[in-house]
Amino acid sequence: MPQLRLALAQTNPVVGQLSENLADCLQMVKDASAKGANVVLFGEMAATGYPIEDLAARRQFISDAEKAIDQFASTLLECGLADTAVIIGHPASIKDQTGQNQWIGATNTASIIFGGKVAAQYAKHHLPNYGVFDEYRNFKPGTDLVVFNHSGMKFGIAICEDIWQKGGPVSGMKNASVDCLLVLNGSPFEISKSDDRLEIIREVAQSQDCAVAYVNLVGGQDDLVFDGDSVMVDASGAIIGRGKQFETDLAIFDIADKNHIEPVLAEPIEHNDELWQIWQALVLGLRDYVDKNGFKSVILGLSGGIDSAVCAAIAVDALGSERVFGVSMPSKYSSDHSKSDAFDLAKRLNIDCRTEPIKGLVKPVEKQLRATDLAAENLQARMRGVILMTLSNLEGHLTLTTGNKSELAVGYSTIYGDSVGGFAPIKDIEKTMVWRLASWRNDSALQSGQTPPIPKNSIDKPPSAELRPGQTDQDSLPDYVVLDAILAAYLNERLSRVEIIARGFDEEVVLRVAGLVDRAEWKRRQGAIGPKISSMSFGRDRRMPITNKYSG
Repeated sequence: MPQLRLALAQTNPVVGQLSENLADCLQMVKDASAKGANVVLFGEMAATGYPIEDLAARRQFISDAEKAIDQFASTLLECGLADTAVIIGHPASIKDQTGQNQWIGATNTASIIFGGKVAAQYAKHHLPNYGVFDEYRNFKPGTDLVVFNHSGMKFGIAICEDIWQKGGPVSGMKNASVDCLLVLNGSPFEISKSDDRLEIIREVAQSQDCAVAYVNLVGGQDDLVFDGDSVMVDASGAIIGRGKQFETDLAIFDIADKNHIEPVLAEPIEHNDELWQIWQALVLGLRDYVDKNGFKSVILGLSGGIDSAVCAAIAVDALGSERVFGVSMPSKYSSDHSKSDAFDLAKRLNIDCRTEPIKGLVKPVEKQLRATDLAAENLQARMRGVILMTLSNLEGHLTLTTGNKSELAVGYSTIYGDSVGGFAPIKDIEKTMVWRLASWRNDSALQSGQTPPIPKNSIDKPPSAELRPGQTDQDSLPDYVVLDAILAAYLNERLSRVEIIARGFDEEVVLRVAGLVDRAEWKRRQGAIGPKISSMSFGRDRRMPITNKYSG
């Protein structure tokens, strides 16, 4: 059989930025063609970015996307790329029986472009309606199987969820004698999700007796992070090669037939470890949120503690030290090491750090309102929020809030105080994982001959909000190892209080933690977004009523 060269093109689109997204795609096709590729596969909604959410309900947006695809096809012809088959994702309006557009909604579509025009289109069948996805709200499902021939090979098309569900287009690939299934994806990163993806891809390849080319988007989109990690498998399910993780990439393969595929330009089969993947997801999520929304820099409070230290290190890895600004905001209760650790961190990261004491700002308000006890503690946190947001307004920074998932779960934060900010880099990272990431990042620096960015004292000392003399987190919360284990059971596994107690946890502690989680829903609803890296992040993964008296 003739040999075909297939390119998997991982791009990082910006939602709604049609001309720029397609300019990037055009350059990818040119690069792939220069390397001999005659088929180029892009990701789900690569033309428009993904997810487009309720933009799908705007008729003008869908029309503009379709016009942009037609122009893209014409441009490929003008550039001498008419013989290259390009498969690209975008939204499309539904067509009536005569082939004319009619506005009864949009489909999540893949266009097959060849010879300077759209030769065929496939509409996604299975529309996910769980977790972060609301595609039944946004799209209408497709019903047709699309198969096409190119260079002596037969290709089928599927889009993301289509390979995760039984039936539908994938089940017809074997009967259609398809040699290779092309799958366009917008699959967000989650811990260990790449293993689940690979299992599904292999099962499809083996059950349908065809090779599978799976290409995924890259980049941050609000709270989602797309990690690339495209993959090519042969009909036996064997991995031939991958695209890079967390980077735009062009992976290229020579296909003689479904059982004989060779990598031309691809990554090694093995992945980096889990902590590396999590760190890269957090870095990419922050970088793209800042850059795609036009912020020039970020600012955050540096307390000397582990959370702000990890957030600052993520920010520097994402943006560079010149775009990260720290503020030490000591109170009358702040320890000397809190201040010195903050400036040690700033020195290690080479970032600007200033001191803005809060004592003189807190005192008159405290006196006027006669604030004591918890109200006085919260006042300190809120004054820090005022300082950060004022500097944000004055200097144009995006304020980062540094709370972790464990604190967010139980409401261990001050609303409009330490929770203030526009983006939360470690929102989906539990406290015990924050410590693991800090140690990993320091070890990574040492291995590359660099200075560890996070002071050892920030990692080793007991965590404290320092809002009263001698305060530590464990005055109010269980040990974080215990807390995180209970939270994993209650949130991720959705176990009841009784089931968690049956695992051997102290009954009083379980009841208190679960009660804190339930009562803190109103705080979480007002919090900043941050990169989702787990299967149960706060936000669209877990939708609970604020007014809720059920305790199980």
